[in-house]
Amino acid sequence: MGDPATVALGAGATAAPATSEPGAIPPPQPGYPPYPGTAEPKKKRGLLIAAIALVVIMVLCVGGGVVAFLTLRNAESGDGAKEPAVAVDEFLTAVYKDRSATKAASHVCAASRDDDKIAAKVAEVQKYAAEYQNPRFKWTTPKVDNQTGDRATVSTRITMTTADEKVADQDLRFTVVQKTGWWVCEVA
Repeated sequence: MGDPATVALGAGATAAPATSEPGAIPPPQPGYPPYPGTAEPKKKRGLLIAAIALVVIMVLCVGGGVVAFLTLRNAESGDGAKEPAVAVDEFLTAVYKDRSATKAASHVCAASRDDDKIAAKVAEVQKYAAEYQNPRFKWTTPKVDNQTGDRATVSTRITMTTADEKVADQDLRFTVVQKTGWWVCEVA
């Protein structure tokens, strides 16, 4: 007769081997597809490369902008005066005669150029012009007191005279520096 397991199942049927280990997973039944496992997610390398390239470009642009700012922030635009005394005279003319903050700023070094302060000084001079009868401003010829290399100290005396014969004097000392010519950097 044969194997007792074959007889009990009938003809053509086969039984699982009797020597299976406990806890082992039985093979799938015929006619059912095997259990699909979790597929690995597709790697998006193109997106990662594009993101890294974008970050590198941003860092380079920001870094270049910072370097350009730091390099050019103290750059003088145009040519300064040929002599320290000439720089002071041109600055005083712009403030007291022309009463133009824009012209005055064009004679100030970039490190000290503060448009608000310059405009405030010009506004102060214009206030005197409105407050007093026909004020006139004149100054002594600017004199270089000390000059060392690219730095000079220049002094002058400004006198305001009004139509009703009021007179006011003020001594000023300027620090002037040479970069692309001479520029006024400090007034004391």
